[in-house]
Amino acid sequence: MARKRSEIKSMRPDVPVYPIGVAARLLNVHPRTLRIYEAEGLISPAHVGSRRMFSDHDIQWITCLRTLIHKEGISIPGLKKLLGFAPCWEIAGCPPDVFEQCGARVDRAVPRTLHPVGDEVAAQEAKKADQEKRKTVVQKKKRSSSG
Repeated sequence: MARKRSEIKSMRPDVPVYPIGVAARLLNVHPRTLRIYEAEGLISPAHVGSRRMFSDHDIQWITCLRTLIHKEGISIPGLKKLLGFAPCWEIAGCPPDVFEQCGARVDRAVPRTLHPVGDEVAAQEAKKADQEKRKTVVQKKKRSSSG
């Protein structure tokens, strides 16, 4: 007797246990679709050797991505740009009780330094400050993932 898809659960939702073929079947997509999402920077599955491995959180995020792309009509480049300005739950319109419980939420939004309109010197200083903030965030992420 075949198992229902909802019966298959990993022990911890953040542990990558599904290879790309299984993840694609769970999502009803072709594995190439997942590779495209990765190439576009929308997902970042774990790599074990040369294999891409997906967690339950990854599956949940990809389901949300596909909803935004197919039901809301947002293009992949548009979605990438939106994720730079707002967290996923604001784009998808998730109510607070949903996004607080969501383990797959994505927040790539980087706060921007404000400056007066038309002031080129202030604009350049704000741009430099934003670049420094991004560098600091990337360095912190590298330290936390390697440690």
